[in-house]
Amino acid sequence: MAAFNSLLLALLLINLGIAFGAGLYESRITLPQWLSFSPESGYRWNAEAARDANVGLRFWVYVTTVPLTLLTLLSLVVVWRTPMEVRNWWLAAVGAVLIDRVMTFAYFIPTMLTLMNNQTLSASEAVTKATQWVNLGYVRHAATLAGWLAALRAFSVMSRLG
Repeated sequence: MAAFNSLLLALLLINLGIAFGAGLYESRITLPQWLSFSPESGYRWNAEAARDANVGLRFWVYVTTVPLTLLTLLSLVVVWRTPMEVRNWWLAAVGAVLIDRVMTFAYFIPTMLTLMNNQTLSASEAVTKATQWVNLGYVRHAATLAGWLAALRAFSVMSRLG
């Protein structure tokens, strides 16, 4: 059972690292193609660029939507059978990731689908919604980072305990 716990925690740790790095990449590289700014016209939402990139189905579903969600839920079950020193850090990681997962399913996915596919939003409504999506993304990045660091600490403690 200890080997399974170590493997599960290692997979969670690796997945969180990938998710955090990919989230930063998306924010800095991909997102400016969807929500651009020019001094003359201000912000502009480009739904076509977001649809063309379709990162939700081309990337995120394989990295976080399915695997991170499953690893988090499985961790929530397994964590109770670990030593207290590991459990506290692992629970902190799971708690942070649950914040990310709830935000993702309750807000980020539905909002991006609306932004990509809704033809009834005015340009200013789309920019407002996209800007809010970006700003709340920083909260989600912070939750992912907190989860990653807590999982790293849990893994460190677990390795030390043997």
